[in-house]
Amino acid sequence: YVGLEHITPGKTKLTTYGHPSQVKSSKRHYYPGDILYGKLRPYLDKCVLAQSEGMCSTDILTIIAKPDKTIPEFLVNLLHTQFFLNHAINTTSGTNHPRTSWKSLQKFEFPLPPLPEQRAIAQILTTVRNAIEATERVIAAARELKRSMMKHLFTYGPVPIDQIDQVKLKETEIGLIPEDWEVVRLGELVMDSFSGGTPSTKEPKYWGGNIPWTTSAIINDEDIELNKYQRMITKTGLEHSASKIAPKGSLIIGTRVGVGKAVVPAFDIAMSQDLTALLLYNHEDSIFLAHSFKSTRMKRVIESMIRGTTIKGIPRKDLLSIKIPLPPKSDRNKIIIFINSINNKIKTEQNKIESLELLFNSLLHNLMTGKIRTHPNPSLKEGAQKEA
Repeated sequence: YVGLEHITPGKTKLTTYGHPSQVKSSKRHYYPGDILYGKLRPYLDKCVLAQSEGMCSTDILTIIAKPDKTIPEFLVNLLHTQFFLNHAINTTSGTNHPRTSWKSLQKFEFPLPPLPEQRAIAQILTTVRNAIEATERVIAAARELKRSMMKHLFTYGPVPIDQIDQVKLKETEIGLIPEDWEVVRLGELVMDSFSGGTPSTKEPKYWGGNIPWTTSAIINDEDIELNKYQRMITKTGLEHSASKIAPKGSLIIGTRVGVGKAVVPAFDIAMSQDLTALLLYNHEDSIFLAHSFKSTRMKRVIESMIRGTTIKGIPRKDLLSIKIPLPPKSDRNKIIIFINSINNKIKTEQNKIESLELLFNSLLHNLMTGKIRTHPNPSLKEGAQKEA
């Protein structure tokens, strides 16, 4: 069973499925080669090519390509173009649940190249899509490696996996840690701490200045260095609100919304009430602690300390009371280097995906509008033509 929730916006392949028994409503039968198009909220750009037989939601149109006119591999990409997306959005009706219809969609006009050129276009776009998917798999593998290595590093320290039996461990109030590590309260490492605030949004003079300001919303769980901000505030806005500036190199922790997020700002930045800044005696510990807060052990500790009903969070005094494992400085540096190497790999692959996405969107537009033409050799058989 395929519902709209199983289709990823902008993608042409299905990656998840459901089961028909999970849905008690009308369903539609589809077959391999059918195009499944989400007619509900078409701005979500949900359209995939079915690789197998199944059932789908009635909010999904099944579109079948006429074999003498077009091929489904070409057509599914056409339905992801911006000019088709605009047409679909402009034909919707309904406010809360805008839908388009086949009656409206079938009126869409576009330049249709000959079948050999359609195959060539589809092959080019598929090649780029496959490169994107391969890169996504590399990122997924790197993230899985990071998860397993975080558990290893914060249990045994920076030693090879085949040498963990040589590491002497000791039982502590926070669990097993290497014998030469300490258990300390976070507050013992902190010289000063403070939370932030938000200038009134009703006062234009508080906003649009030259002071970076942020909430926890733009902080990703993978971020270690915070090198972005949400908005800019003025000096007046800073002075007339509870917002405070976290200095470069401090440790920022999410204590209200985005609880447990931990980053080190790359520049002085004002914060909202979601965040707490910790000024450490040793600035070099900020990076290590930011990594530490992302370990499974620390995440469990944070979750156990969350309080509140409507707005959940951790009081600052509770945050400072958290007990953390603290390795010798040499081990801290090795752990940072190892985790940073994986993070750099993930970032490199993410940049590659961004470049491939830009390439794909450019090719999609230019190939579908005829600005770039392919010139397949008509003397080649179809199999050889695809290879060419």
